[in-house]
Amino acid sequence: MSSENEITYKPNVAAILRNSRGRILVCERLGVDGAWQFPQGGIDDGETPEQALVREVGEEIGVEAGDIQILERKGPYRYLYGNGRIKRGHHGKEQFYFLCGYTGPDARINVDTKHPEFQAFRWIAAEDFQISWLPEMKREVYRAVFADFFGAKI
Repeated sequence: MSSENEITYKPNVAAILRNSRGRILVCERLGVDGAWQFPQGGIDDGETPEQALVREVGEEIGVEAGDIQILERKGPYRYLYGNGRIKRGHHGKEQFYFLCGYTGPDARINVDTKHPEFQAFRWIAAEDFQISWLPEMKREVYRAVFADFFGAKI
């Protein structure tokens, strides 16, 4: 039996796309200049994390399943929204991160989607990621993800 005070996390996936030059894709949040992050999104009922990953990169950045190859999956990583906030019945997110090889052309990446979440994208070296690009609530997860996937301290 669950308690009313139990903290609940929305199941979520995040995509770290890496191109043939070893650079990773970051996207700038729509309407928030300087807020760069990985594409991410919720896992729908009945979906596996892998299915959610393919659907989310398609919805958020126009990338097709044939353009990515899952190399590694790690998690779950968790964060709270903070200040006791609840969104759609959840206090935070529980995320699986996927490192994926991206083999498609840059021209296929499109942030101007049907329901846009991003205004720009760029490829960076993992060590060039700036923790200041993120809201406070996501920083510890990103620190863990960069250490786990790249042995990098951000």
